[in-house]
Amino acid sequence: MNSPVETELLTALNRLTETVKAMPTANPKPSLLPLFAQLDALTRQLPPTTDPTLLHYLHKKSYEKARLYLQGRDGENQVGNCRHV
Repeated sequence: MNSPVETELLTALNRLTETVKAMPTANPKPSLLPLFAQLDALTRQLPPTTDPTLLHYLHKKSYEKARLYLQGRDGENQVGNCRHV
């Protein structure tokens, strides 16, 4: 079960995913900067007891991996360049 901050993070990550998907046809193009700022602010609100895997994804800006993790789908994540899933 996700904490309230993790739930907010998942909502923001879903919004980012949808915004990026819509960009090819969007006119004018939306700015992603407010979404990135919100994700950074929410990441800073996570308690020290947060799973290190989630923190790793968020600090490395691996937002798709963080989204899958928060959806309980971490097993779908591929190993990255840092050898971390």
